[in-house]
Amino acid sequence: MEELQKDLEEVKELLKKASRKRIHDVLLAEKNKLEKEIKNQPPPKIKAEISEEERQPATGYTVKINNYAWDQSDKFVKIYITLSGVQHLSAENVQVRFTERSFDLFVKNLNGKNYSMTFNNLLKPISVENSSRKIKTDMVLILCRKKQEEKWECLTQVEKETKEKEKASYDTSDPSEGLMNLLKKMYAEGDDEMKRTINKAWVESREKQTKEDMPLDI
Repeated sequence: MEELQKDLEEVKELLKKASRKRIHDVLLAEKNKLEKEIKNQPPPKIKAEISEEERQPATGYTVKINNYAWDQSDKFVKIYITLSGVQHLSAENVQVRFTERSFDLFVKNLNGKNYSMTFNNLLKPISVENSSRKIKTDMVLILCRKKQEEKWECLTQVEKETKEKEKASYDTSDPSEGLMNLLKKMYAEGDDEMKRTINKAWVESREKQTKEDMPLDI
């Protein structure tokens, strides 16, 4: 393409200097030929600029994010995810997809790894178009816009159901039964010291009950 352009420029210069008609006609024919060839040449390919993150393949493996903190305002539920160095990635490498009751976070090529987090069955509906994410120093902030400005007691429906089951296990009409269920739960989840303490309290309680039930000698 470049060589054809040079030939055309040279022919044009010769045309200006040609004084004999025959030479002029030959040069004019050559000029038309060169212009036609240039016109039929395919356009040059433009090499797109590629960012450093895009140039690097999505190597490594994907780490599931389990640790986070959350807070809320009247309008937003805010989820804070700590990721060292995330502020150095391009915005395209930190992607969040929202639905009315869920969101997915995917962070690509951060220190040779990918990171993902999925929240399904959010406690209440969110506004997809008004939800977003912000990249801060060593942190990604997910902003879920509430459809209704009301307080959330937890993040997901599953968390709510779990809390209700735990509450029902010791929230009964019989106070002694509720206390017994609570002690059982503490015993199951406690360490050795906690188990010894509960066992001691249980033995003392049974001994006291036995004494109270014994008939008085008259």
